[in-house]
Amino acid sequence: MKDLHTINPNMDALVLNGDVVDQGLDEQYDSVQKTLNKNKDLLPQTIIKNIGNHEFFDYNIEKNSKDQVQNFINKYLEFSGEEKVYHDKWIKGYHFISLGSEDGNSQTINSVTAFISDEQLEWFKEKLAENYQKGKPIFVFLHQHLDYGDNPWVGSKQSEEIKNILEQYPEVIMFSSHTHRDLNESSVVLNKPFTIVNTGSVHYTIIPDSNEEKGYKRESDYIKGVYIEVNDNNVTIKGRNIKDKEWIFSTEVSN
Repeated sequence: MKDLHTINPNMDALVLNGDVVDQGLDEQYDSVQKTLNKNKDLLPQTIIKNIGNHEFFDYNIEKNSKDQVQNFINKYLEFSGEEKVYHDKWIKGYHFISLGSEDGNSQTINSVTAFISDEQLEWFKEKLAENYQKGKPIFVFLHQHLDYGDNPWVGSKQSEEIKNILEQYPEVIMFSSHTHRDLNESSVVLNKPFTIVNTGSVHYTIIPDSNEEKGYKRESDYIKGVYIEVNDNNVTIKGRNIKDKEWIFSTEVSN
């Protein structure tokens, strides 16, 4: 937070793109909220809090019942101040749309994949069309990634439906997290025809390593994120090594 405030003390928004807690427990939400309150002078007034898969976790519960899923959702809603796990906000004339899983670690879905209902997909279509201006950036967030066959984790059960919707909006820049991939220039993928951004991770990063039994290792010293600048229809996406206070890359997206 101090690093981001040093870069720009007048940021318009901060987006926490899911897995804000390791488990969806009251004490963990309370700890995060206390940290935000303690550092409120360093933070923008607008903080968008999205849901991930860890918000559905209690390590003492093997599989969530339907009631337990709803209980985890209720805890997230109380923390985020939202009415649903999907929500949107207009900031200085730009649309920020957050999708969110409605199930997790349950009898009906695994612990990592997002479930996006038909109702949410219809809402998403409506929000993308709301005050649409050709060429004007639209910012979309979903903790889990869309599936293109390049990751062993299934990001979203409704990946194809979401991609079909987004293909009509090349202005969209979609931010996903979840995979703990290292943050580098390949984290920004253009012309899908929309833009996809992997946000990196502030907790740990998965680094390919052929010497490891699983083919990768976890690096807890990698604390990274993305910083976004918007100028009319032009967007600059910058990767940031927050621990070392260094820029990793800068990519321009123009519509």
